[in-house]
Amino acid sequence: MSQKVCVIVNPAAGRGRGARALPAVRAAFAAAGASEVRLTDVREGERAVARRAIDDGFTTLVAVGGDGTWGNVANAILNSGADVRLALIAAGTGNDFAKTVGAPMNDFAQTAKLAVQDGTDVRVDVGKIEDQFFLNITGFGFDIAVLEDISKIPLLRGDAVYLVSALRQIVGYSGVEIDIVTSARTRGTLKHLMLIIANAKNFGGAFKIAPNASLTDGKLDAIAIYDAPAMKRLGLFAAAVKGTHVTKAGVSVEQASKFSLTFNAPPAYETDGEYRQAKSAQLEVACVPAALRVVTQ
Repeated sequence: MSQKVCVIVNPAAGRGRGARALPAVRAAFAAAGASEVRLTDVREGERAVARRAIDDGFTTLVAVGGDGTWGNVANAILNSGADVRLALIAAGTGNDFAKTVGAPMNDFAQTAKLAVQDGTDVRVDVGKIEDQFFLNITGFGFDIAVLEDISKIPLLRGDAVYLVSALRQIVGYSGVEIDIVTSARTRGTLKHLMLIIANAKNFGGAFKIAPNASLTDGKLDAIAIYDAPAMKRLGLFAAAVKGTHVTKAGVSVEQASKFSLTFNAPPAYETDGEYRQAKSAQLEVACVPAALRVVTQ
């Protein structure tokens, strides 16, 4: 049985990469028999576009953008309760989630072919914090400092912008105090450089932040990197490119289905690269098992 496919494009993704990809995307999907293409025009506008597509009866939504676009379309699917599939085309900065799930994100023709076919998907876990679902990660601390800094680097694209921004924050970021509790462990309040709670393995374009994470195990991986002097921070930053940071002193890794976090004040955080401001200083991050169907090879 063939799927009813709607392609949702964020033209602003990847600092204009979405707009540049649009003609090739249209051609690839038209060749596969899927001609419905809808564009977003405001920040996080993918959610409203996706909701309308679901209401119109589309059974597969193809999100053209990066992790933020993919996460926004996923939120619309998950909040709708409909059993709609998500397909991924890369036009963003990091495009991290697709690296873990194994989607042919850069092959427009292959993605179009798979999108119109039934049975080419895998059911994956997602994370949830406050009222936000995330596909890849939610992050606190250094992660937010980097995200805020990226907007100040207008000339770089792709993985390079993350690397440059992270290097700029190695010296300047002051750390954040967090208490992390799970059913197995209570840590007490400790000063962190960064806390990443990951559903998938990759983060920031170049970093294997949670090398042992699985999308189908019903758990999230908390990677706590405690505060350290600048030179040690630099070493951890370099190790994270290969995923070896998890073996270093000053790094704690824990898998759980739910994490309870306490901050001194409501923190800023991110979900899949999208900046958020928490409503409370106490937050719960939980895994939602097998929640979403994602088109894969």
